[in-house]
Amino acid sequence: MNKEIMKKAWLSAKANAVKRKFKQSGEIIINLKDIDLKKPEQQLDVFVNLPHSTGNPVKICAFVGPELLAQAKTSCDTVVAYDDFKRFGDKKMVKKLAREHKHFIAQATIMPDVARFFGRVLGPKNKMPNPKAGCVVPPNAALKPLVEKLRNTVRVVAKTQLSAKALIGKEDSDDDKVADNLLAVYQQIVSKLPGEKSNVKNVLIKLTMSKPMKVQE
Repeated sequence: MNKEIMKKAWLSAKANAVKRKFKQSGEIIINLKDIDLKKPEQQLDVFVNLPHSTGNPVKICAFVGPELLAQAKTSCDTVVAYDDFKRFGDKKMVKKLAREHKHFIAQATIMPDVARFFGRVLGPKNKMPNPKAGCVVPPNAALKPLVEKLRNTVRVVAKTQLSAKALIGKEDSDDDKVADNLLAVYQQIVSKLPGEKSNVKNVLIKLTMSKPMKVQE
């Protein structure tokens, strides 16, 4: 699988998409085989850092103590200070945070209280601050480079279905950049599979209003 193959499939998906007034999103779908998802070690939960933006807005929220408060206010879209946690006893407020933000960062020293106040809502939505994405940070962390990285990070999960999906761009995105994103997702996912390419049934690319187009190697 290479960039040109991905680009060809992307262009085909765009050509077959039903035109709409909104900008359609594109996604890659990697269907899997010969994997037992009942075994935790064969489940997928991967954070892929894309080379380019997907064109979709990515808002980031930080849960911080006084050590990171000033940094967070200049780097993140929303900041919830430790002293304000008790204000979020209402589930509706936490649900609003979950709905509006793609990624959550937490200062490690207050992580138990993040779990206590926000975990019941963020946990089931797979939005708790995740160490695998670098989102649980020490009190002396540099937040700006982490936030910049997260804006181009997608989470790819396959725990209940033999299918992994990720957004990779918009229909008006630069085609070469979308192809780079497609290849990055594919390579990262394949590298995490127990049998690598042998566990890939097929790869599809689609836009919001297009039929899935099979990537032909």
